[in-house]
Amino acid sequence: MLERARELTDGVTGQIEAARRRRTADLVLELDLTEPLTEGVAQDPVSAVMARRRTALGTVLEGLSRASRDPRVRALVVKLGGSQPVLSPARAQELRQAVLDFRDGGKLAVAWAETFGELGRGTVPYYLATGFDEIWLQPSGDVCLTGVAVEMPFFRGALDKAGVTLQVGKRHEYKNAADVLTEPAFTTAHREATERLVQSLMEQLVAGIAAGRNLDATQVRDLIDRAPLFATEALEAGLVDHLGYRDEVHAAVRERVGYEALLLYLGRYSRPRLADMSRRFTRSQAEALALVHVTGPIHVGKSRGQPLGRQSAGSDTVAAALRSASKAEDVKAVVLRVTSPGGSYVASDTIWRQVALTRQAGKPVVVSMGDVAASGGYFVAMGADAIVAEPTTITGSIGVLSGKLVITDLLGRLGVTHDRVAGARHGLMFSPFDRFTDDEWERLNAWLDRIYDDFVAKVAEGRGLARDRVHELARGRVWSGADAQERGLVDELGGLATAVEVAKERAGLAPSAEPELLVHPRRPLVSRLRPALSSEDRASADVGIRLDAWGTFADLAAHLGLPTHGPLTLPGDVRLT
Repeated sequence: MLERARELTDGVTGQIEAARRRRTADLVLELDLTEPLTEGVAQDPVSAVMARRRTALGTVLEGLSRASRDPRVRALVVKLGGSQPVLSPARAQELRQAVLDFRDGGKLAVAWAETFGELGRGTVPYYLATGFDEIWLQPSGDVCLTGVAVEMPFFRGALDKAGVTLQVGKRHEYKNAADVLTEPAFTTAHREATERLVQSLMEQLVAGIAAGRNLDATQVRDLIDRAPLFATEALEAGLVDHLGYRDEVHAAVRERVGYEALLLYLGRYSRPRLADMSRRFTRSQAEALALVHVTGPIHVGKSRGQPLGRQSAGSDTVAAALRSASKAEDVKAVVLRVTSPGGSYVASDTIWRQVALTRQAGKPVVVSMGDVAASGGYFVAMGADAIVAEPTTITGSIGVLSGKLVITDLLGRLGVTHDRVAGARHGLMFSPFDRFTDDEWERLNAWLDRIYDDFVAKVAEGRGLARDRVHELARGRVWSGADAQERGLVDELGGLATAVEVAKERAGLAPSAEPELLVHPRRPLVSRLRPALSSEDRASADVGIRLDAWGTFADLAAHLGLPTHGPLTLPGDVRLT
């Protein structure tokens, strides 16, 4: 009995000593970027639990910022590469700048990869690696630094053979999302915009790699044209510093910072400790900024999410989050993080209006653009006090398109016929079984003109540009963040950290202030179980779990004309149009 008690005492003592050491020992932070990072807010319980298993972009950025000032943190070791590309250029730029800021704190940053693309795409992770002090590569690995390219299939010929016609109207020639179905190849406008986008991204990648590796830009271009490069070739060319395996990487780091340093995942380091939470509780309420996410396609209603799937931005949810932030006394400004390819015009306009109301309430709104903030993603951003984008962010696409697939010939070849009864002249306007009538086509184009005119007018107002100048920049054209900034569509280049600094300035906070960046709406998990009292209640910003019967393939099923709610659905479609 005494021996058992002694064992328990020793075990407790050992745990206390281990906990003390974790609080006081030097740290080597570790991060695996071969797995995708999450972004946005998982507000439903299932998605929140799933998200606990993955690292969030915000967690990484906040952790690196805090670690740069923490004397216990001696080094950062990051694994890059992987078999599948998981980083967009814009996200890589944001992380790269965070690593450079970490190094400015006198810390060691080491990147290592088993391979930068195993005869596959490795340009983006390698670009990120050039922001580190050292790059290690496994001897059997490669550097597939093959640059940027856009390759696009066109289905016009296949649709013609199948007897399917796409009737689509667009504003204007650069609004090319439907070209893959209506054209056999790039149109002149489509090629022009795509070539400039590729050129802009290439310029930024080459400049970053040249600066990070102390090479001439011409040398980098030549190396890209030679790639893929074997490990020995990459070492000889100065693209990597050392060849070695994981154990050799970690041994080299420990030799430089001390063998007593503890290895800790950055995600675990970033989680608030008791001391941090105490400081947050006692911190002045005057130092808070709100973070509101617009993640995924934009649509009317509440945001939706699929466990382990993509998110969407519902206008009800985003508007409620902005209302919550505008009413919070501790919030002095709002950072609107937009990572969206757009979607519904009406939903985008709803969010645009709430941005305007938030500013009227005295809360500056600063947009931080992620990988993509185009079309509707730009619509929700254009009325903000300032827009911040990464140089490689995909933005712009100020335009509109709409139409329908006509499958009458296809069904005829299959022996399928159809009949109809309509109670109004335009009751079957969007039916896939007939082309638009002249009257319907005229109405569709009037609708497109109205939306485009509204879009351009609001951009002109929000960006302080002449309408004719906006039209020149618009016409559906996509721009890189760098090109958009040169043309006045974006104010500053940078990531979330830059947007926070701009928001502090707009809110009149001191440059030395360290405001909390609070995700809105903030609600305890227990309170999410109760329904909202009204549309003014923070609970109205909750999202739902999308559990369509088709699961991940729900959108594809809808595009194919299958019942939206799955195969076990009563056939027929009765609509009041």
